[in-house]
Parts: sequence; C-alpha cells; structure tokens
Amino acid sequence: MRILHTSDWHLGRSFHRVNLLSAQEAFVDHLVETVRAERVDAVLVAGDIYDRAVPPLPAVELFDSALHRLGELGVPTVMISGNHDSARRLGVGARLMSRAGIHLRTAPGECGTPVLLGDEHGEVAMYGLPYLEPALVRAEFAAERADHTTVLRAAMGRVRADLAARPAGTRSVVLAHAFVAGGVGCRSERDITAGGVAAVPAEVFDGVDYVALGHLHGAQTITDRIRYSGSPLAYSFSEHLHRKSMWLVDLGPGGEVSAERVDCPVPRRLARLRGTLAELLSDPALEADEDAWVEATLTDAQRPYDPMARLARRFPHVLALDFDPQGAEVDPLVSYAKRLRDRTDQQIAEDFVAHVRGHGPDPRESAVLRDALDAARVRAAVGESV
Repeated sequence: MRILHTSDWHLGRSFHRVNLLSAQEAFVDHLVETVRAERVDAVLVAGDIYDRAVPPLPAVELFDSALHRLGELGVPTVMISGNHDSARRLGVGARLMSRAGIHLRTAPGECGTPVLLGDEHGEVAMYGLPYLEPALVRAEFAAERADHTTVLRAAMGRVRADLAARPAGTRSVVLAHAFVAGGVGCRSERDITAGGVAAVPAEVFDGVDYVALGHLHGAQTITDRIRYSGSPLAYSFSEHLHRKSMWLVDLGPGGEVSAERVDCPVPRRLARLRGTLAELLSDPALEADEDAWVEATLTDAQRPYDPMARLARRFPHVLALDFDPQGAEVDPLVSYAKRLRDRTDQQIAEDFVAHVRGHGPDPRESAVLRDALDAARVRAAVGESV
C-alpha cells in the first residue's frame, strides 16, 4: 500500500504579516497532483490542519476544496486534529464525510477504532490518535497521571487491544500528534508541555508498522517506522534550513516500510542575515538574497537611522529586524527580549520569581507554578473547543 504522509498545514496562518493563502493553495494543488501521479492509495494528515480553533473563512474554503478534490480522486484520506485545531469543530460531519472516503478522527474515544483499508495483501488498520491534552482526557483513559506519556500509552493500549483481535498479518498504521523524544522542534510550534514534560518516548508506539506523526515542523525520522512529515511551508525564520516535504511511504505485505521525501513548493526562500547595516547593504555575496524573505540582525554599535526602510531598498521582502549591537552598552530592552527567546513559560515564571525576591523557587513552588501554567493552558484549550 502506498501512503502519502503530511501534517501541520496550518491553514489560515500568515508569515510575518504576509498572507500565505496562495502558497497554501499551491501546496494543495501539489498534494492532489502527487496523489494522482504517484498512484497513492491513502493520504494521512497528522493534525494541525488549521492554525487556530476558529479559522478564517478563506482557510475553511481551502480545506473544503482539498476534501472535495481528494474525494473525487477516490483515494481514502485519514485526518486527525492537532493542538491548534478545535477537535469538535473539525469533527463536524465526520460520519457523513466517511462515506466519501474522508475519515476524520477527532474524538479521543475513537483511538481504538481503525479505518480499515485493503490491498491485494490484505487489510491495513489505520488508527487516528488526535492531539490528547492530558488534563482533558485523563478520565477518558483512566490514566494514573495527567501527562503526555501516560495518556498516549493508554491510547496505544486500545490500539493494541483492537489489533490483537484482528486476523494475523493485519498491518497497522497510527497517526498521532505529539512531541516524541528525539524530535527537534522550532519556534513556530506551540508549546504543549504538561506536568513539566512535553516529549514522549518512541517506544510508546512499539508494535505498529508505521507511525505518521504531526506537530514538529521539520521533516525527520525518529526510527525507520516513526516519522514526522513536518509542515509543508515555513512558518518562522527558525525553519530557514528546513527542506519542506511529505513522506511517500510504501507498506509491504509483511509490514515492511520504505519511504522517500516528496518536496513541497517553496513560495519564497528564507534568508537570515547578520552584520552592520553598511555591510548588508553593500556585500555582493548577498545578491542571491535580494528576492528572499529576509530576517536581518544588525550588529551596529549604535542603532542606525531608519534601518528597515534602508534595508527594503535592497531587500524588498525584508520582514523582520533584530538588533545585536557589538562593542556598545547593551540596550536593556533588547537584552530582556533576547533572554526570553526560546525559554518556556515555566522558565520565564521562575526567572521572574528570582528577579523579584533574589532567589528562585524551591521544588514545591516550581510545582505550584507548573500546575498554574498547565491549568491556564487547559482553560485556553477548553475555550477553543466550544
């Protein structure tokens, strides 16, 4: 069976105020053409279809178009909700759409109920594990703790129980939206830390022929059988080295896996430039970056006059500007912004405690902060779901 694995479309998202709808439309065109040209038997979308719980109308229209086009090809599609999606909204009409071969898995209780597809070698059971917010699904799975590893183990327990009851030789595929240990994240992904831990061990998925992961935006291989497709477009400059692609996976008669990457269209290259304003404006080596989306970090000891406008004369698509002055007193506001960069909410809260009273929180206080942050995230998730 030939499978096309993709995820993290984030329909409706922009890139530093640049509307990406046309780029996302080009990706959907590319997806449909790949399905047709490569004779794909099933399409898997591992979550974060939308960028937010209530997406803008053009994003909904694009999703609707993608579903109709995939349905017209007669190729089954299995999709799960991610942490950016509203599971309840995305799941509306799921039973009706399944008649057209579009299978939406958004309810935690459906983890052990597969979509059954077949080829000349027998059945393939496709299990959809939507993003599982630990505090919200703990009761559903009778989990001992509200953390990602515990609830995913419980969900996979249901998968294995169902699979064990099926005929010997039934092949299995799991879609999941999670941070699996060994994966490398970037700034454009929303933090899903719960109980102080975000990553789950890869062995949670033992016993499955292929695991199609979503959440991390860089395509990567955790094991030969566990892979992230990554997002089809770059959503932050931290992704400037990513090669955006989908996985074309061939699942053999005995569950053997071979996979190759199918590159996605690139609307515009990303460039991260660093130097003084004079250097960036005059360096001939940067000629190739003049048509790129640019993030510029200026190292001038003193902030130059009107730097963004001056950069835009050479780099008309400059979108982001940062300052890292060399050989001068550090601007406290810039320094503070840099200290916050790449730090978790927990670390920022603990830093604040240390700043206010001169020493950081003890273990009990750190636990209180962690519980409060988890509760705030859960409240936000509940608010998005209604």
